[in-house]
Amino acid sequence: MTQYPLPKRAVAEFAGTAFLVATVVGSGIMAERLSGGNSALALLANTLATGAVLVALIFTFGSISGAHFNPVVSLSDALERGLPWREVPSYIAAQLFGGVTGTAIAHLMFALPLFSLSQHIRSGPSQVFSEFIATFGLLSVIWGCSRLRAKSVPFAVGAYIAAAYWFTASTSFANPAVTVARALSNTFAGIRPTDVPFFIAAQLFGGIAATFLFRWFVPSLPETAKDILMAHQHSASVKTYLFACIHNAGRSQMAAALFNTYANHEGCIGISAGTQPANQVHPEVVQVMKEVGIDLSGAKPQKLTEELASGASVLVTMGCGEACPYIPGLKRVDWEIPDPKGQPIEQVRAIRDEIHESVKTLLRTECADCIVGSN
Repeated sequence: MTQYPLPKRAVAEFAGTAFLVATVVGSGIMAERLSGGNSALALLANTLATGAVLVALIFTFGSISGAHFNPVVSLSDALERGLPWREVPSYIAAQLFGGVTGTAIAHLMFALPLFSLSQHIRSGPSQVFSEFIATFGLLSVIWGCSRLRAKSVPFAVGAYIAAAYWFTASTSFANPAVTVARALSNTFAGIRPTDVPFFIAAQLFGGIAATFLFRWFVPSLPETAKDILMAHQHSASVKTYLFACIHNAGRSQMAAALFNTYANHEGCIGISAGTQPANQVHPEVVQVMKEVGIDLSGAKPQKLTEELASGASVLVTMGCGEACPYIPGLKRVDWEIPDPKGQPIEQVRAIRDEIHESVKTLLRTECADCIVGSN
């Protein structure tokens, strides 16, 4: 269980987006019918249903497709190399088709015509700016929470959208697929088709802006240990922690990446290598690290050499045993952590979490002043 094939992921995106739109439109119809003309009460009911279903749907489909349900999220994920560009058209097509299907489902449930062009006017600079802010905030929440709090993402996204229904003038569509689908519903949740292009443009700009902001907040890690050493060789005060295993395709890659997430790079840096480097990082490892916002898809396993080890301050070994080079004076720490290769995804997650805790312990005990925010 490493990664679902693209057709299954596309179907998950279709189903999730269909349920999302069916909830948005259906709860809007129900709210309007039961609220007795009270628009605030109708919006509150629409808000609660949308926030709740987002939490449920992200939990349901997150492990299959990533639970994007949103072309802006898919494009942003591709910009960060989390989703291959060749797969983006399939994701977006599934989301758009799913959204339209969701509208039809909602209409059928409430005995309305299958589709009806909305007459709900949502125009003007303030509405368009609201969509920029709504989508900027949504992608900020996703990128900010997913890095090391992946389990909180469903709740964070649901909570943010519920809040944005109320603090934005546009009631936070924040999703091109949902916007197109709602144009086909002349109900409480609808949007006039002529207003759709402006909303989508604002959503795209908002999502991309948030993505680049968080790229600046958390710059990509250098691809190889050699790159890191070269970047820091001018500073004798920087301590290098070398994480080593056999294939440099699992444990050591995860350890170095997690170490660098916490480390103040002015004081210490983590690198990784292996005694028998593989051709690529194990797919199951890429998947579980992506779940915590770390992309290892472009990482390149490399050979653990005496030259590399001699430049380190601490060598942390995980399974390479006597094959790891002996460097006089180099402090060595050994972690007994199982190899994730070929393990069920639940076990790989458990290994990731064990490494995560070991890294935090290492930083606290060996290099407390290297932790970001410690000074």
